[in-house]
Amino acid sequence: MATGGRVAGKVALVTGAASGIGRACAIALAREGASVVLTDIQEETGREAAAEIEAMGGTAGFHRQDVTSESDWAATVAGIDERFGRLDILVNNAGVALGGFVTEMSLADWRRQQTVNVDSVFLATRAALPLMRRHKSGSIINISSVAGLRGAPLLSAYCASKGAVRLFTKAVAIECAALKDGVRVNSVHPGIIETPIWVGFPGQPPGSNAAPDLDELSAARVPLGVKGLPEDIAEGVLWLASEESRYVTGAELVIDGGMTARTL
Repeated sequence: MATGGRVAGKVALVTGAASGIGRACAIALAREGASVVLTDIQEETGREAAAEIEAMGGTAGFHRQDVTSESDWAATVAGIDERFGRLDILVNNAGVALGGFVTEMSLADWRRQQTVNVDSVFLATRAALPLMRRHKSGSIINISSVAGLRGAPLLSAYCASKGAVRLFTKAVAIECAALKDGVRVNSVHPGIIETPIWVGFPGQPPGSNAAPDLDELSAARVPLGVKGLPEDIAEGVLWLASEESRYVTGAELVIDGGMTARTL
């Protein structure tokens, strides 16, 4: 793996790294010199992603993790501490999207959305900060969404969860800055990106493995007229992970082809 060294010597943890944005982030960080720990509940594809990085000459390992479990977080961070003795980059990417009319959504589905998308970010941050603070070096990158910036019909629970991630990010960023602990915290807001999260999105047949036509959707809703790729998000994450963004904290990096720039 040819590396440019933008994050050389750093240790990164990426959740939801078996596919999509998480996988692309892990590959990008490894390409630029980081040792990467990938976690996911999809063990087979997660191990394949780690093996792909190692086959390209990078340093990577996979750990099966339920991001909503306190004990899993304790074990994951303890394992990183034991192997590397440090953690410099945390990419909170794991998430789910559950849609439907608010009047028809069960409390169980609402709570699952918040648990996976919000509680996991809190648990990750709480677990990772002590290890980052040990070396006064850290970049926490929380993957939110354009749905965390504005509302969308049939996605009330998803919007609520991603909006929570956005403001949690800002609050922790200010907290870390006040403590002068060397940790920066930022959020990334993808638009229409080609990832598995679209399977079963609102408008698709219930229980199906169908996804909307993202090319058609992007042509109608994205000013640039095209969908984004996981690599587009990964490049933004890489920048936030590197020293190039050393003066950036509490910020929102929007990567959406102009969707949120449109006011009408």
